[in-house]
Amino acid sequence: MTGPEAGHGERLLQEFLANVHTTAPTKLSSLVDSYAAKLGLRRVVIYLVDLQQRRLTPLSGGEQLLVDRSPGGWAYRAPGLRVTATADGTLIAWLPLVDGVERLGVIAVHMDSLDSTLLDRCRTLASILAMVITSKRAFSDRLVQRARTGAMTLSAEMVRALLPPRTIGNEWAVSTAVLEPAYELGGDAFDHALTESTLHAVILDAMGHNLASGLTTAIAMAGFRSSRRNDGGLPESVRIVDEVLAEWLPDQFCTGIAIQLDLANGLLNWVNCGHPPPLLIRDQQVLDYALERPGEPPMGMPATLAGTPRKVHQMALEPGDRVLLYTDGVTEARVADGAEFGLTGFTGSIIRATAAGELASEALRQLMHSILERQDDVLRDDATILLIEWRPPA
Repeated sequence: MTGPEAGHGERLLQEFLANVHTTAPTKLSSLVDSYAAKLGLRRVVIYLVDLQQRRLTPLSGGEQLLVDRSPGGWAYRAPGLRVTATADGTLIAWLPLVDGVERLGVIAVHMDSLDSTLLDRCRTLASILAMVITSKRAFSDRLVQRARTGAMTLSAEMVRALLPPRTIGNEWAVSTAVLEPAYELGGDAFDHALTESTLHAVILDAMGHNLASGLTTAIAMAGFRSSRRNDGGLPESVRIVDEVLAEWLPDQFCTGIAIQLDLANGLLNWVNCGHPPPLLIRDQQVLDYALERPGEPPMGMPATLAGTPRKVHQMALEPGDRVLLYTDGVTEARVADGAEFGLTGFTGSIIRATAAGELASEALRQLMHSILERQDDVLRDDATILLIEWRPPA
């Protein structure tokens, strides 16, 4: 057996878990290395993925890794175990840092040899670190900075502070999202949450691309969350946002879609407030017009002037169905010849990636990078994609 005996190793991990809660984020790497030696490991390097999911940055500083061109990137994309060897024979086990279904980065565990006991310890360490990073990131600028590669506008800073994890899920459903431009967001945003019985999701696109747009989005997100946490239904949630925006930002409005998915039976309920209709993907095909319904006014003053109640639409999903929400910045993106990316290019990319076995979150990552590369990383408008997958246990 490599390293200390099994019982001793587990006691060390328990001790590590007890100490890590009181360790400052700036001291996290040092604490991990001190326990790594006791566990029979040479060292452990923590890498955090950046906002655009292109680079992995060491928490303690040093050379970044490309997500698409490195063993660590492979472990992040899969996500799974990858083992490599250095020129001097040192083994490096690359393991993903995953909190629930949200990918945070990877760890690189350097060791002389690898056996099942050490591998179990590495996986336990990765699980602990994922929870610790999620917890400490809420109050640590150091962890936030390691996930950034550029300066952020005030509007983007405000909206980013409200965003949930990119991916949430359980054994019944997954919801995942991406949005760009990462550091210059204007009025786009998303939200999703899980209860025992329901997946809630919202996509928003406020008018304009400035601080007022970000404020409009922030108020809309707060309105939806407040109503949801007080057990409000979809009509009540949208009504609250309509009234608050009309009262405090009468010159602004916001399009969006609010969704509730019953996890047990797959019943999808949604309200569309002047937004592009959702898309339904079933058996690797887009069902044309399946979720298209008569349009309604955006949230805010237009809705209060219309004076008509919001319509809640319903449709029963089938196991494996995917519901795709997007803002117009996605379909209006330009390809190399100047033509718009459009729905065909957009949905085709999603279908190809998921058919190849990619996770929903990885499929969205690849799609957003494809859109950005076609435009030299410069978008004319915010672009947000949210993908919901209903996958009940067999």
